[in-house]
Formats: sequence, structure tokens, C-alpha cells
Amino acid sequence: MTQRQAEVRRDTLETRISVKIDLDGTGKSRFQTGVPFLEHMLDQVARHGLIDLDVQAEGDLHIDAHHTVEDVGISLGQAFCKALGDKKGIRRYGHAYVPLDEALSRVVIDFSGRPGLEYHAQYPRARIGDFDVDLLREFFQGFANHAPATLHIDSLRGVNAHHIAETIFKAFGRALRMAVEGDPRMQGQVPSTKGSL
Repeated sequence: MTQRQAEVRRDTLETRISVKIDLDGTGKSRFQTGVPFLEHMLDQVARHGLIDLDVQAEGDLHIDAHHTVEDVGISLGQAFCKALGDKKGIRRYGHAYVPLDEALSRVVIDFSGRPGLEYHAQYPRARIGDFDVDLLREFFQGFANHAPATLHIDSLRGVNAHHIAETIFKAFGRALRMAVEGDPRMQGQVPSTKGSL
């Protein structure tokens, strides 16, 4: 496979985002977003997905973190789309179950070219520290729309909100790793009966 790296910049009146990824990395990461919990979650994606990930963001955090979190998801999705190119030779589908103590989550992804999100997670409280858990859906919606990918996320059990979120992001990283890795049996073919994704 050729080098699968991408850089995306997104500048709006609300945010300025820069995302760099290497799909064949070692899990190195660098973040400066002003949203510490988001950075903690993105680190799970990098480490468990073995994706080198650099995310720099300046947003209107004086209002709240909504625009920053959503736009990071959008930019990350765009970076994956760019890095995957024509998607020849990839597995396309990925899935993972990840536990953390009492929590268990499942993530399934298809780099189908058709954006869709099914997100089923209940949190016992509305905030993790000062982070609004509603923003997690916005992150994944942004990613799915711009990857574009079909993404199913299910929190199967858990009573600790931090554990629930962390299992989701770890499983997301693992599912990404599976979906984007090369399938030697595909021999450079697009994994679709349509011939393109």
C-alpha cells in the first residue's frame, strides 16, 4: 500500500482546526484543543487504532465546547476520507468490543461511502468533569458524515460515565484499525461489488 497520510484544515467563524493523520502509524499523538476530555478520548483512538494523530484546534470555548468537538469530528472524518483515497485493498469493515471494569461497548464501522450513525449510549450523568456528554454524539456524527462511513456505536453496559465514554473511544480506535488495514487477499481491489466506494 502507498503512504496513507492526510492533513486537513477547517477554518470557520467558530473554529480553526488542523488534523494530521497517518493510518499506518504507531499510535503517536499530539493535541491542543482546549478540551482536555476530548484529547483524552482522541488519545485512546490513536493508541488503540495505531494511528498517528495530530489535532490542533482553536474554538469559541468562551461559549461552550460544542463547535470545537463537532468540528474536530468533521475534520477527522475528512482526513480519513483523504488518507484512504480510492480504498483499494482495505478490509472496509471493522468491529470491536472493549470492556473497562463494569462498562462494555461495541463499535462497528463500514467505510461504505454512505454516511450514517446509530449511536446508543446512556450516561448516568450529564457531564464528565466539565465535559457535556451530549457532545460525544456530535463528534461521531461529524466523523460519520465526512468520512463518509456507516458507524454503529452501542454501550452495552456501564454505570460510570467516564468508563462508558472510554470504552466507546477505545472500541472506535480498534474498529478503525481493522477497517483500514490492508487485506492481502484483496490484491488492490476495491472491496465492493460496485467497483467503487
